[in-house]
Amino acid sequence: MPTMTELFLAQLDREAASTRKALERVPEGHNEWKPHERSMDLGYLAALVASMPGWIAFMVEQDELDLAAWGESEHHPKPAATREELLAAFESALAAGRRALEGTDDAHLMKPWRFAVAGEVLQEAPRHVMLTDSVFSHLAHHRGQLTVYLRLNEASVPAIYGPSADEGGME
Repeated sequence: MPTMTELFLAQLDREAASTRKALERVPEGHNEWKPHERSMDLGYLAALVASMPGWIAFMVEQDELDLAAWGESEHHPKPAATREELLAAFESALAAGRRALEGTDDAHLMKPWRFAVAGEVLQEAPRHVMLTDSVFSHLAHHRGQLTVYLRLNEASVPAIYGPSADEGGME
């Protein structure tokens, strides 16, 4: 029977391939674009998607993340100036997440992890639940949001969990 870490590593590989395809299509020079005044801008959203695999590392290596000032946090992603920089940030985050998973075990993934803002705990659950919900599910959500931004900017939308209008099938 596979361990949780083996399952998470396999899921990370699958999600990385789809995420990389979406990030490769982010149009340069559109970082400030957003579909609505209350929406994230494209540069921030792309940087967020690129950084999310790295969240695995701080969920495995720390007992909590307390964002006293989100905008000033080292975890607040910065938009990349070029697609090359965006993909490099993604590869770095992916490598950090992979190293963390390879360096842990199922017993550690059963231990609680907390997310707090200015000392107030907003969420606490076993690490494996937080990885599932706050990394993998959250990544799928924002990557889907990014594909809508791609479409609205006339960029092709990759096939992710099935065909897209731009790709007849999975590659």
